[in-house]
Amino acid sequence: MPHRPRQLLIVTGMSGAGKSTTLRTLEDLGWEVVDNLPLRLLERLLAVPPGEASEGRDRPLAIGIDSRTRDFNSDTITRYVENFRAQQHGPDGSLLFLDCSGAELSRRFSETRRRHPLALDRPVADGIARERELLGPLRKAATYLIDTTDINTNELQQEIRSRFGTPGDAPVLRMMSFGFARGLPRNADLVFDMRFLRNPHWVPALKPLSGLDQAVADHIAQDPAYAEAVERVGGLLELLLPRYAQEGKAYVTVAFGCTGGQHRSVHICECIANRMRAAGFSPTVAHRDLGQTSENEYRESEREEGLG
Repeated sequence: MPHRPRQLLIVTGMSGAGKSTTLRTLEDLGWEVVDNLPLRLLERLLAVPPGEASEGRDRPLAIGIDSRTRDFNSDTITRYVENFRAQQHGPDGSLLFLDCSGAELSRRFSETRRRHPLALDRPVADGIARERELLGPLRKAATYLIDTTDINTNELQQEIRSRFGTPGDAPVLRMMSFGFARGLPRNADLVFDMRFLRNPHWVPALKPLSGLDQAVADHIAQDPAYAEAVERVGGLLELLLPRYAQEGKAYVTVAFGCTGGQHRSVHICECIANRMRAAGFSPTVAHRDLGQTSENEYRESEREEGLG
């Protein structure tokens, strides 16, 4: 029995109107994406189950088709989508058509110095006119129509995420602590320096402990700036994370640093992570340098920052 995705979307439209951007955005949203598959191979594709390592074995499927597709025929594609809709147990078949004005398409081809696929040795306007004629039946049959004449790439991505994303989609949130003594983390999107807080390192009874210990947490929390700093950092993240989601950012790493990565950064990282969970996010937490920084590294870092 053929494998049936829970949703099938045919993505087509005018060359230069944003098909590649649309397919990349759908892929980021978790769709399985295939571009320019010959029509005669579509049924074979649906008959092949996902690989054993594939997550989400019933992922929605998006197939890019345009005038360059081998055995392209608008009527065939239209009938294919109609047949899928009519199947009692078939996927939800839809057709997305990306349109754009001729003048804007000409400008885009001129700026990118690309040749139109239907006008390799003729003016680009000839190719646009011919393609519009070929794709006319698909435009009429489209379930979704997006005109990209007056929108940029970022706006198109937002439109695709709005129409085809899962409500509540959020970036994968990773929170980490680190010590400046061992350098900044390479892939951090946001870095907060916690070295303004009172330092448990200089308290003999607290030095062997870490930010995971309650005595250390209590000591740090006595700093006059502590409560306001935690509130402002947490509030900033609650503001920014939904905006990152709107922009299509798939991963966000937030790093909290102190001198050695043992006390202040560890405690604040845990504290803010708990706040993010309460706000509906699902952060993973890592402490990069916990238990690793030597006394020499610590003192060297303090001298470089003018703290010791």
